[in-house]
Amino acid sequence: MNDFQFDQIPETALDWHASGRGAVLATVIETWGSAPRQAGSQLAISGAGEMAGSVSGGCVEGAVVHEALDALAEGHPRVLSFGVADETAFEVGLACGGTIRVLVEPVGTGAGMPESLLRDLVAARAARRPVAVVTDPQNWARHLASPEDAALAPRFRADRSGLDEAGRMITLHNPPLRLVVVGAVHIAQALLPMARLAGYDPHLVDPRAAFASEARFPGEAISLDWPDAALDAIGLDARTAVVTLTHDSKLDDPALVVALRSEAFYIGALGSTRTHAKRLERLRAAGVAEDALARLHAPVGLNIGARNPAEIAVATLAQITLALRGAK
Repeated sequence: MNDFQFDQIPETALDWHASGRGAVLATVIETWGSAPRQAGSQLAISGAGEMAGSVSGGCVEGAVVHEALDALAEGHPRVLSFGVADETAFEVGLACGGTIRVLVEPVGTGAGMPESLLRDLVAARAARRPVAVVTDPQNWARHLASPEDAALAPRFRADRSGLDEAGRMITLHNPPLRLVVVGAVHIAQALLPMARLAGYDPHLVDPRAAFASEARFPGEAISLDWPDAALDAIGLDARTAVVTLTHDSKLDDPALVVALRSEAFYIGALGSTRTHAKRLERLRAAGVAEDALARLHAPVGLNIGARNPAEIAVATLAQITLALRGAK
């Protein structure tokens, strides 16, 4: 993996706890108004007051740290409520008034989050297994749940943490979003950094070393394997988008065959309408079913009149976002 880190808050808390420095996890459980961080957002605090992550735009972190250190000393979780009035909201990062409720849990002490549960959570995240921490603030009982829990499956699909009808906090840990780009071309040079800013862990695939070089793509995760082998090695799941950009059927087609047989939520291919028609013929001949072909976005990207590589990258990322969020 390159320098990109999607969200290492539980891992940081576990490291701080294991090193003897003490750790607290703070989680947004509910918001109203213009609160800048959604439910499920987390902040880790060490026993020395160090912070990783965020539960607001900076307006309540200081107070959360103070309460977290008290919770760590007492070994008891607590739920905090913060309100910001309209007239002062702008100064602390809110566009208008907002209210935030935050669950503060010391790790491995008292009624706080058990170390064993946090270790299991970190292991699930490392294995890219979707998991939720279910916490009952009435008795501080906790357990891990998966999308196989029918009551939680819609939350996993919508990526929606928050309180359920019983008042339990459901903190989702879906695998990080990934974008696999096949083709180390000019569009990829714009698309990969854009995707990282949007929260994706990008991977570049191209067996042509002259194209897929560190000089042209500094700091990126690059595979020089043949595309089908590279995609098999990366592993495509429902949190992965795939885009082929080479314009070379010898490279794009093997990648598309693998991608269209996977659970990838978005698959796009660069090329004109005429090029795409020929591509469909080749993919059918390769045994790709019609329902799978219907998943392919081509020509790639939303039709915004894009001309240069950066504009095509914008159009492509916009279409990926549309596929992910399901906006109408």
